[in-house]
Amino acid sequence: MTEIELNNEYFEWMCQLVCNERYSRRLSYQKLLRHLHNIDFQYMLPMDGNRAEDGIDLRYRFGYEKEYEGPMIASYLDNRPCSVLEMLIALAFRCEEHIMTDPDIGNRMGQWFWNMIVSLGLGSMSDSRFDAAYTDDVISRFMNRKYKRNGEGGLFTVERCKYDMRTVEIWWQMNWYLDSIL
Repeated sequence: MTEIELNNEYFEWMCQLVCNERYSRRLSYQKLLRHLHNIDFQYMLPMDGNRAEDGIDLRYRFGYEKEYEGPMIASYLDNRPCSVLEMLIALAFRCEEHIMTDPDIGNRMGQWFWNMIVSLGLGSMSDSRFDAAYTDDVISRFMNRKYKRNGEGGLFTVERCKYDMRTVEIWWQMNWYLDSIL
C-alpha cells in the first residue's frame, strides 16, 4: 500500500465515523472535511495540546482497527501535525466514550461532532455551498479564540455561561457545554 492510498483510506475512515444519514441530512460534506483535514490544529492554551495528542492517537486507532502495523502508521500517517478534523473527531470520540456513553441511546459521536461544526458556524458548508475562504476565516477565529464569550463561533456554545469560554481549555468548554444540555 502506498502512502497516498493509506492517507485516503484514513480520511474515508474518519468521514464514516461522523457522516451518516442521521447527522448529515443526506448531504455531502466531503469538501469541508477534506479542507479541515488540510489545516493544522494550532492552540494557544498549553492544555489544548492534549486535544492535538488525541488527534494523533486517532491515527493509531485507525491502524489498530484496520490491522496496519504501527511502523507503517508512524511512517505514512504520523508525519505531520494533528489536523483540525482529527482533533474534532478525536474530541467527539472522547465525549462519547468517556463521558456520554449510553447503550440505550447508542453511539452519538456524530452528534457531538456536528454540534461542534454548527457552533463554529460551518453547518451550512455542504459540498454544494462550500466556501474555502469562509471556512479558513472561521477556523482562524476559532484557533485564535476570537469567538464570543459564550463560545459561539468556537466549538461549544453555552447560553448564559458565567465564564469566558475564550479563556479556558477546550476540555472544560466541552464539559460546561455537556452540563448545559443535560
